[in-house]
Amino acid sequence: MKSSFSIRMFIFTAAVILISAGLASAAGFALIEQSVGGLGNAYAGGSAIAEDASTIFFNPAGMSRLKGSQFIAGGHIIMPSAKFQNEGSTHVLQPITQAPLSGGNGGEGGVIGFAPNMYVTKQINDRFTMGLGINAPFGLATDYDSTWVGRYHAINSEVLTININPSVSYRVNDRLSLGAGVSAQYIKANLSNAIDFGTLDAAGLLTGVPKGALHLVPQMADGFAEMEGDNWGIGFNLGLLCELNPNTRLGLAYRSRVKHTLSGSVDFSNVPAALAGVFKHDSITADITLPDTLSASLAHQVTPEWTVMADVTWTNWSLFDELRVNFDSPALAPRPSVTTTNWKDNFRYSVGVTYAPKSSWTYRLGLAYDQTPIRSAQYRTPRIPDDSRLWTALGLGYKVSDKVNLDFGYAHLFVNDPQIAKSVTNPEDATRGGLTGRYDANVNIVSGQLTYRF
Repeated sequence: MKSSFSIRMFIFTAAVILISAGLASAAGFALIEQSVGGLGNAYAGGSAIAEDASTIFFNPAGMSRLKGSQFIAGGHIIMPSAKFQNEGSTHVLQPITQAPLSGGNGGEGGVIGFAPNMYVTKQINDRFTMGLGINAPFGLATDYDSTWVGRYHAINSEVLTININPSVSYRVNDRLSLGAGVSAQYIKANLSNAIDFGTLDAAGLLTGVPKGALHLVPQMADGFAEMEGDNWGIGFNLGLLCELNPNTRLGLAYRSRVKHTLSGSVDFSNVPAALAGVFKHDSITADITLPDTLSASLAHQVTPEWTVMADVTWTNWSLFDELRVNFDSPALAPRPSVTTTNWKDNFRYSVGVTYAPKSSWTYRLGLAYDQTPIRSAQYRTPRIPDDSRLWTALGLGYKVSDKVNLDFGYAHLFVNDPQIAKSVTNPEDATRGGLTGRYDANVNIVSGQLTYRF
């Protein structure tokens, strides 16, 4: 009866996660928020601590430390703030019209998101443990006023991923455990922006239409494009956990890249009547490879009450060199939508401490420094106004009973003021505008988690 109840609970929670998985912007657009206990330590020791079933994501080898069966349901409310301040954005026809890039600052670009995760593990015998994790490893959401100064670059951007990750661990001996898993990953993206038909007309950039033939006024005849697409991809993860001595553990974990070819459609609105036959509903495709990661963590129990930990994680963001959307129709295919990103690999460094006195309470603290993968202001896009950030985190755990634990976490991320410096001399930004300015940005995260042992 208990086993049947646990299975039904697992299936119900999995369905809720698949339906309600939210969107949020993180470093780059990876989401490390996969464990509430880990959040309290700023994810220091992520691949070495192995204190609950969330180790499926951070290091599947850590399941070998879990006895019996566990079920975890957790969620993170991620509250980013990204407020843009225009600092002299330019328009390609400004030398002639004397009119700069028009529009306001866009309002609050950050969107509150919810990142859920769920894990279940079952110890098969003294050697093998199996598990399943469902989470959202990547995601972003930004949203600006439709008349803002950067509207030709971005209005709304949403990326959602759902990762289904069955895993297994094998205890080789008392000191060494290995783990592996397979990931079925779903991605869905929705992107929108304005189109400056007035400038396209005045500059003679509309195929088959003589320069100025439509008599449209630059920045006063905006249309809009909304693109959406989705795809399933396959990846894997590997882990190693080594107990150097009874009080010290070293963890190594690798998550593979996942290649996606999104397919979907684009819809145009507010299109001048003379162009309605060209800018109409069309099929689109876009290739994106979500990056692989490699983590090394150390956890050391100084005393029975105090544990210190550290982590270094590398992310292969150099795979993300551009966002290219290809159109199917002969009229639009010669001019794909291209945004050059030219990202670089980045590192995340974290340290943390846990205090677990002989009571029902556990206290956690952590610090982390997360490098941005964005090389410079010219490659930053308002879709992802990311920059390096400093994490400060704290957490609290409460043992309700031998079977039930509750964990809570909070983190504040101090984000370096992201700057954007687009130029109309860059062909891909000529009609989008030379968006120039900076963001006032920060992130707050509040999390809660239930762990049930059975």
